[in-house]
Amino acid sequence: MRRTVFNEDHEAFRETIRDFIEAEVVPVFPEWEEAGHPPREFYNKLGELGVFGITVPEEYGGAGETSFKYAAVISEECARQGVNFGATTVHVNLVLPYLLAYGTEEQKKRWLPGFVSGDMMTAIAMTEPGTGSDLAGMQTTAKRDGDHYILNGAKTFITGGVLADMCLVVARTSPATPENRRAGLSILCVDTKSEGYSVGRKLEKIGLRTSDTAELSFTDVRVPVENLLGEEGRGFEYLAHNLAEERLAIAVQSYASAAAAVEFAMAYVKDRTVFGKSVASFQNTKFVLAECDTEVEAARSLVDRAMDAHDLGELTPADAAKTKLFCTEVQARVVDKCLQLHGGYGYILEYPIARLYTDARVSRIYGGTSEVLKTIIAKQLGV
Repeated sequence: MRRTVFNEDHEAFRETIRDFIEAEVVPVFPEWEEAGHPPREFYNKLGELGVFGITVPEEYGGAGETSFKYAAVISEECARQGVNFGATTVHVNLVLPYLLAYGTEEQKKRWLPGFVSGDMMTAIAMTEPGTGSDLAGMQTTAKRDGDHYILNGAKTFITGGVLADMCLVVARTSPATPENRRAGLSILCVDTKSEGYSVGRKLEKIGLRTSDTAELSFTDVRVPVENLLGEEGRGFEYLAHNLAEERLAIAVQSYASAAAAVEFAMAYVKDRTVFGKSVASFQNTKFVLAECDTEVEAARSLVDRAMDAHDLGELTPADAAKTKLFCTEVQARVVDKCLQLHGGYGYILEYPIARLYTDARVSRIYGGTSEVLKTIIAKQLGV
């Protein structure tokens, strides 16, 4: 079906990104996988290309666009060629909305130019070893001491945590109340070079191997009060505000992954011969590809509607939850079926379908597990 979600500007941007990926990413991507992340200078190349500044206002060095669809174009083009840009989705899709929405004018002038250029990469630290999805139960504390906060605690599963120059750390600045366990959380923007700030293990994952994921610890880290993002004690409210966009971003990546899996499978089965016939000629192959393509079309339609709603400011938390839930489940089914069509070669990492398979599993976990999303949707239904 014809897509109407993108305009001429989006498509011109798509061509630029496609050419960039072919020249700067595809030839060296296996090296990134081995290292566990792209080289630091790659982020400066993205900055020069303008990727980090698309939605940053012009006065801070950005392009001043407001559409999420440029980020979607990047996700689609990366998936199309079986690669990614490392931890940049956290930098742009998670951290930036917080800085734009809650940063003071002084903070924006201080941080956004480096953010846009790639000179300052960012991460956000919420999850702790003992909390998981229960952010209200976090134990990391930040106690006021004059014109500083004293930060103590630990975080885990921090995407971009190895190379980050600044990390948005969610910490408890005051105790929770019996009426509200979520009260008392704040967001501090922490310089990763601060004394007492430590990057622990780089966690080895089964997928997304170019996205550095780390454990962090904080021992009496002194954070200037002027690095508080927004108001003290409103951190949980701020985190909830950006969840819709975060979940939409994951849904787009998941749909794009499923669409790419179909394309990779199509190319493989047309070329592969079994019993003197191409794999594409077997009825089972045709039926499987027909099923997968239909599911991808349904996911694409839902994603497109969600992107339009988001650009209009109308994407609700429940609608974002539905979009992520459906698209990640489609991704899981489609990628698995397309790997099966590759036979034994689908299990070999030099084939893109293997990378899509291992990368796909986390989609139903991060940004809100499928179980959490179902709870949100059920609540909207009144049950």
